[in-house]
Amino acid sequence: MYGKAFAPEYQGALTTLSVNSSLTDVLAAGTEQLRAAERAGQPGEAARSGLAVAEAHRRLGRVEDADRAWKASYRAARQAGDVGAMAWALWSGGTLARQRGALPLARRLLRLAADLGERGGDIVVRGYSLAGLAETGRIQGDYEAVGRLHEQLLAEARRRGEARHTVWALEGIAQMHRNTGRYDSAYALFEEAAEIAARADDRRGHAWALRGLADVVSVRDGDTERALELLSEAETTCRAMRLSSALAYNHKMRGNVLYRAGRYGRARELYEQALEEFREMSEPRGEALSRLGLAKALARLGRDRDETAAELADLEGMLERIGLQHARRMVARAHEELGIPTAERATEAAL
Repeated sequence: MYGKAFAPEYQGALTTLSVNSSLTDVLAAGTEQLRAAERAGQPGEAARSGLAVAEAHRRLGRVEDADRAWKASYRAARQAGDVGAMAWALWSGGTLARQRGALPLARRLLRLAADLGERGGDIVVRGYSLAGLAETGRIQGDYEAVGRLHEQLLAEARRRGEARHTVWALEGIAQMHRNTGRYDSAYALFEEAAEIAARADDRRGHAWALRGLADVVSVRDGDTERALELLSEAETTCRAMRLSSALAYNHKMRGNVLYRAGRYGRARELYEQALEEFREMSEPRGEALSRLGLAKALARLGRDRDETAAELADLEGMLERIGLQHARRMVARAHEELGIPTAERATEAAL
């Protein structure tokens, strides 16, 4: 039903690159081809190779380089009059904006990318851009608004037999099920995603699916060792492909698994490691989630309650500014779990 996974963001002379190519290799090949295209006065090819450069920088966590690269790709595409390449550049920019926590900008760029993709007849970039919009809504916690879009995109990907996009949609739906307590259906969806990714040789999608399975195995079954095994398998892929963001989220999840098992000292170390990694790549969502895990671990290790309360209050303000509703609910649950009243409740109690 599904063919081998491919990477549509590797275009022009770079179509020979695999979805599993090391990001350092992608960056080297993309940079070489970009320079050749610029020397030859070929803006269309410069736009296409520049897209691969932008995506490699983004996934390596080099956000400033990625920002310059996608904008240069867009300018070259506009010079060439290539509507499809313009759409792909905007998709890259919107994805980067989401990664950096600039969610309104992400939505604006991704909507423009979807519109241009439709106008240019490129159904793949249109689908990827709509998927980006759906994912932006999902990480904000607006499940009702984007759930139907996830299902629509899943149906389209299944119909086209596009493994990589099917895996993405399954994982997104699974994450929403997991976050709303539907652990059995979440597990089944993550499991299907992992199976499709493995058959299609989509190592990145497989690593994310394993992370999801580890989370469910930990929270539903309390099987710490199995969860850690799944995360170790995923980490091997992340390191081989230099997937900086995925690796940081893997470490954060490992912290979650150890925290649930009551191994607070080791959990603290993992949260600290993930926090440093997210800060290096300027990824505020991952940073906030790592800070939350670290605050909970430190509280369990005897940290002063007032310091914990101040940390949680600061986190809540940060998450509100970013617009992450689900993560804010996680902070509220942390208050309840640790027996620390919110700032509002503490004020009421003092009156």
